[in-house]
Amino acid sequence: MTVVPLAGEGEAAGLAAFLQRLLKYDRAAAVRLQAAGRALAVFGRAPALDVVVVRAIALAEPVDLDRTVSAGELLEAVEAEAVTVPAAVTGPSWAGLLPPRGGWQQQDGLPASTELGRAVQTAVGEFKARVEELHEDKRTRAELDRIGAEIWGRTLGSTPLPLRAAHAAYVFGLLRPDAPAALLTAGPWLRLRTPYGSVALRRAGGLPGLGVTPV
Repeated sequence: MTVVPLAGEGEAAGLAAFLQRLLKYDRAAAVRLQAAGRALAVFGRAPALDVVVVRAIALAEPVDLDRTVSAGELLEAVEAEAVTVPAAVTGPSWAGLLPPRGGWQQQDGLPASTELGRAVQTAVGEFKARVEELHEDKRTRAELDRIGAEIWGRTLGSTPLPLRAAHAAYVFGLLRPDAPAALLTAGPWLRLRTPYGSVALRRAGGLPGLGVTPV
C-alpha cells in the first residue's frame, strides 16, 4: 500500500475536483500518476478533445511513484492530508504516450488567460448554434465531429496551439482569469501551462482513440 502525503487540504480538494470532472465524462477513466520529489503529476485523457490534461499536486514529502490507476478508486482514496494509491490497472493506450518531462521552450504569441476564456465561451456558443441550425436528421456523429473539428482546430493568437487545448484547460479548471497561461513546445508536443496544471498534445498524429466533438 502506497500512501502519498499531500501538502494540505487545498491540494486534496484540487485533486478531488480534477478527478470528479474527469469521471463526469468517463466513468471508467484511468489516470497515470508520476511523482518525483514533492510534486505529483496526475495525467488524464480529456474526452473527445485529443489532449492529455495534467493536474499538478504539491506533496508534503518527497515521493517516487509511477502508476496507472482507476480514477474512481483514486477519488475514493483522497483524504484531507493524504491519498492511498490504488492498485495498478492495465493502462489505456494514451497513458504510454505522455509528454516529455524536460526540454520545453516557451513560445510567444499566446493570448492572455482572460482572452482564452472568452474564446472558449464564444466557440461553445458557436458550436451549439450551428448544431441547432441543423435538421434533426442531419445531426449525425459525423456532422458533429466535422463542426467540432472546424471550430476546435482553430489556432490561438499567432501560435500553433489549437483552441481545443484551451477548451480542455477551461473544462478541467486549469484556465482561470487570475492564472497566467504560457505555451511551451518540445519536439512535436505543445503544452498549455497554467499554475494549476497543463494541457498537452502532439502536433502530428494526435493521441490514439480520440476525436474532436466538444464536451
